[in-house]
Amino acid sequence: MLTSVLFVLSLALLAGNGFLFWQLREQKALIRHLMDQDSQDAALPPPEPVLTLRIRDPIALAKRESRSARMLADHLPVMVSKMVYQEVQKELEVELRERQIDVDIQIDYR
Repeated sequence: MLTSVLFVLSLALLAGNGFLFWQLREQKALIRHLMDQDSQDAALPPPEPVLTLRIRDPIALAKRESRSARMLADHLPVMVSKMVYQEVQKELEVELRERQIDVDIQIDYR
């Protein structure tokens, strides 16, 4: 009776060890895969820095700078905001060209 209990216990421990061994092999394979992937990522060029400009209150800026914007801002705020960004883009391009700085400026709507 005692020997059969010990035998069953030994089988359970053997099965547990087998499971742990299998988990260890899976983790090693995963680590190898991640290391290979990391070395492939190292071959990619580094990310390019991007400068983001956000005008905090484009409507107020438009009202302050333009008489026509004062009338349109209350009725067409989205259009006025887009026009403000387009105007700021033009002014930045002119200023940077005067300083001989070669840039690409684009407006991304998010």
